[in-house]
Formats: sequence, structure tokens, C-alpha cells
Amino acid sequence: MASDKISTDKLPITIFGKAKLEDELKRMITIERPSVIKAIEEARSHGDISENAEYDAAKERQAMIEGRIAEIQGQLAGAEVVDPSQIKSEKIVFGASVVLLDLETDEEVSYQIVGIDEADVKQGKISILSPIARALIGKVKGDSVVVKSPKADKEYEVVNFEYK
Repeated sequence: MASDKISTDKLPITIFGKAKLEDELKRMITIERPSVIKAIEEARSHGDISENAEYDAAKERQAMIEGRIAEIQGQLAGAEVVDPSQIKSEKIVFGASVVLLDLETDEEVSYQIVGIDEADVKQGKISILSPIARALIGKVKGDSVVVKSPKADKEYEVVNFEYK
């Protein structure tokens, strides 16, 4: 029973998203952390740290870096890595690249459903937790979906989807 609980707590992430997080973590640990430590040492060398703005700024930056390192490590530990090219599903699930027809404007839009940290609407990547992704999960080609948003509801038709 306990193993079922663990798998439901894991958030999906694509292989690309995992690599991106790992690259950021490596940069934080090998470049950012040593850089801020050096800045703190330099600010300390200027004497009294009680009124030293450089020291305060460096300590604040250090806290931000350490927080981000911990955040990334937590995300990677709690991630379920998915290779979209290996998915064989007849329905839209995480990792799908979807082509939609906006029924109001008659324009096609394309999105890939990705992990929360990978989302970038400008690149056509939407979070699994976004309203549009939640509306698409389980749908098939030809289905209509209504996406509820604060501005207005939008209706789309699923033109096609694939896993790549």
C-alpha cells in the first residue's frame, strides 16, 4: 500500500525537463555557490560587516542560491521522468504534443503537455496542471474541449496528437 502513495506524490517531468533542472543544479553548485562565497569573503575583508551593504547583498544572494539548490534537489527527488517518445496511448496523456483548432478564431495552436517546471507558453509547452492540459487529458482526436479561464471559456477541437 505504501508504494502506491509514493507514486501518486511524484510529479511527471520529461527527460528534457530533468536535464534542464540538472544543468541548473550543476551551475548553482559549481559556479553560483563558489561565486557568492567569494563575494562574502571579499565583503568581510572590508571591515565592519554590521553596516556593510555588499555583505548583506551577498548573504541575501547566498540564501537565494541555497534555497534554489534545495528546491531543485527536491523536485528531482520527487519527479517521475517520462520519455514522451516511449508513450503508446490512444488518448492524450502527459507528454503529448497536441494540435488544437480554436473554434472561435479558426486558428490552429500546438502545445506539449510537460512538467510544471518545464512550462513555457511561448515555446508551446504547457504545465500538466494548467487548465488547458487538465481539459485535454483523456481526450482523443476529434473531441471538443472547453477550457475555463477567468476571462472567458474557450472551445477547441483536438486536431491531432502524438508522442515525440
